[in-house]
Formats: sequence, structure tokens, C-alpha cells
Amino acid sequence: MKITPRKLNTFTMFKLPSAYLCGVRAKELNDEKCVITVKHKWINQNPFKSMFWAVQGMAAELSSGALMIKKIQESGKKVSMLVTNNNANFTKKATGRITFTCNDGGLIDEALNKAIATGEGQTVWVKSVGVNTDGVEVSTFNFEWSVKVKQ
Repeated sequence: MKITPRKLNTFTMFKLPSAYLCGVRAKELNDEKCVITVKHKWINQNPFKSMFWAVQGMAAELSSGALMIKKIQESGKKVSMLVTNNNANFTKKATGRITFTCNDGGLIDEALNKAIATGEGQTVWVKSVGVNTDGVEVSTFNFEWSVKVKQ
């Protein structure tokens, strides 16, 4: 089954309901990038009337995780994946629609290919950047993904 933004949104509804209820939605997924959006609204705001950091984190993680899932599926191998570390920077109040983009498909390919070739677990740091509708960066998340071929 090919992963598409629509199928990813259905998956989110059933397997990640808090993300779905907060408005996290997939918009684009290809070999190089994944784009996820979330709109600031009452259910996902903090007391300062901007988007709660954890909602931004869900959208950012999904942008990197969906790209990872797509690459694993295309490899035809059974591979486990897990976030082992992360960090984030917040540079502006997140209001309106925030778009998170992970452009690290090439880095994921390298780690996945090495894991398949060696049989050893690999880690890769990927970045997801959130921008508002004016194109201003509001947050940057970095995730360290661990991948290992299942025996």
C-alpha cells in the first residue's frame, strides 16, 4: 500500500487521535520531503494564546516519521524505528496555520541503506522547520531516529 497524505491522515485519526483532534494534517509526501500543517485554535493553544509547544512537536515529528515510514515501506524490509532524542527551538509565537517541513529524505535513505547493508542499528538526525503563513520561522525541531532491521 502506497502511503499518501490522505492515508496518513486516516492513520492519524485512528492511531494518533490527539494529533488528529488538534488539527495535525499531512499535505505532501514524496521521496525528499514531508509537509504537515496545523492551525492554531482553541483546542491546541497555551495560556499565552499561541500554539502549545507539544502540538508543534506532534506535527514536526510526524513530518519526519512519515518520511521514515515511506522509506522503510519502499525498502521492502522489516525495520523498526524509534525516536531516541530530540530538541527544539522556538523563535516566534505560533499563531495561524503553521507548516512543518522535513526535507531530509536523502539522510534517511543513507541511514536506512546502511542499516540494511550492515544489519546493525543506525541513527540519523533529521530536522523539521515550522513556518507561519507569512513564511516566518516559528520553531525548529530536530529528531534523532534509530533504525534497525528486524531479524
